[in-house]
Amino acid sequence: MSAPVVKGWCPGAHRPMMSGDGLVVRVRPRMARLTAEQVLGLCDAAQRHGNGRLDLTNRANLQLRGVSEQTHRQLLDDLANLDLLDPEPGLESRRNILVQPFYEHGDQTCRLTEILLDRLADLPELPAKFGFAIDTGSNRVLSENSADIRLETGMSGGLILRADGSQTGVCVSEERAIDAALGMARWFARHSSPELRRMRNLVRHTSLPGHWTGKPPGPLATRSEPGFTPKGPLVGAAFGQILALALDDLIRKSGARALRITPWRQILLEGGHSTPAPGFVTRPDDPLLTADACSGAPICPQAQAETQMIARQMAGRIGGSLHVSGCTKGCARQTAASVTLVGRNGRFDLVKRGRAGDEPAMRGLTPEDLLTLTDLT
Repeated sequence: MSAPVVKGWCPGAHRPMMSGDGLVVRVRPRMARLTAEQVLGLCDAAQRHGNGRLDLTNRANLQLRGVSEQTHRQLLDDLANLDLLDPEPGLESRRNILVQPFYEHGDQTCRLTEILLDRLADLPELPAKFGFAIDTGSNRVLSENSADIRLETGMSGGLILRADGSQTGVCVSEERAIDAALGMARWFARHSSPELRRMRNLVRHTSLPGHWTGKPPGPLATRSEPGFTPKGPLVGAAFGQILALALDDLIRKSGARALRITPWRQILLEGGHSTPAPGFVTRPDDPLLTADACSGAPICPQAQAETQMIARQMAGRIGGSLHVSGCTKGCARQTAASVTLVGRNGRFDLVKRGRAGDEPAMRGLTPEDLLTLTDLT
């Protein structure tokens, strides 16, 4: 079995990625937010130019699937008309910014993000997956999400800048925060290499300047779960997949004025009211909330097995978290899970308390084998 190919970039709008079901086109909403009108327009575009499916990514973006090369240009025009496309492809690829989704309009999270958006052209040349997290609420919510440079609340309540992989950061004022973050990005660009393309890996091999450490980050928030929040209903999407028709219906019936995308396969219906949401995860105890599965075969050309049907069947049988991966890359989950199933030649290898690339405890299991196993964890 040949090793899976690790892509060094993410599919953007200008630069889509070919998959087994057509082009994957990524939309990066500013502030992880789309107005209701933008959501409805995007749902229409997904049905006219793609296969009517949307993916939520762990970077709080949306992906349209099944787009043909012939309709890609028209899709870009539609995204531009919805104000969901950067005219400059280079700037779009740099706009990898996670924001904590419970911000108030005009608060520190918004102010810092808007300044960083205005300063994207000042960034040095960085790897395509390099990104920022702005997590300045009272409690941190993005600590487990992928980012290389973090602006977050410190233990003392002030603002700190922290390199991912470092346990501590440095206090910064709001006025100097973005300049300091750009300086950290330039330091990374000078010291990184093709083998060290993420901050977490770099700081294992290269010491940070001493003045960038010493201040611990603040407390963590509790895990966000489906339910009603002060901002509106929060609902989940199994494996991060949404049917455009279902999302169109949900936006209209909830009366939401906007949609906020989270990096946890959940969407926040800003200003909306609770309403039945068929096709979405609405219960905090739903086992699909702790199950991760990639697109699998035949959608992903590198997948060695179909993933999502077995994930649905197995989710309720696992006492902890479940990850079903079509190959050893483990795209759907980078951290360890209680049980990880890895596709191999139509069957599955079982990893206990590990990641997709770890040594399996059992190999060559059929879906029927998995459904009869009792010693899973």
